[in-house]
Amino acid sequence: MSERIGILHATVDGQTTKICNEIVKTLKEKNVDVQLFSIDTFTSNISDFDKLVIASSIRYGVHDKEIIAFINKNKAELDTIKTAFFSVNLVARKPEKSTPETNPYVVKFFKTIDWKPTITEVFAGMLDYKKYKPFDRIMIQFIMWITKGPTDKNTKIEYTNWEKVKTFA
Repeated sequence: MSERIGILHATVDGQTTKICNEIVKTLKEKNVDVQLFSIDTFTSNISDFDKLVIASSIRYGVHDKEIIAFINKNKAELDTIKTAFFSVNLVARKPEKSTPETNPYVVKFFKTIDWKPTITEVFAGMLDYKKYKPFDRIMIQFIMWITKGPTDKNTKIEYTNWEKVKTFA
């Protein structure tokens, strides 16, 4: 009987889903039984899986509220299986902030939650100003200006390191 892996994710602009789909593809190439779920459609039991991957994007410095609630509600059961967590954020575009130990959002996340996954990772996301609603675009441009990132409203840059994603898978 092969092991079953579930991947549970939350995304704002779709990059976390894209990363999850690449992980699913990589695992299926290795004949792994893997299922992908959005946090708002997950109805399975954690015990249905041998391993569970939880993924969340960041918006305004905070991971998805539903992901946090899921972890808090299911911590005891999560602790009975192997788990992984990864964060997708634009701060990770900087090499010095691209590890779980150096990414401020991941560090802050684990200070506010009583859960330690088996594996933790962080991936840089995508910056696509044309995709954002006006308020979000202005706020993200401001954050980028503060962090010395691109602010041109036509900017579209995918910072995700796909080799790192495959290695994680």
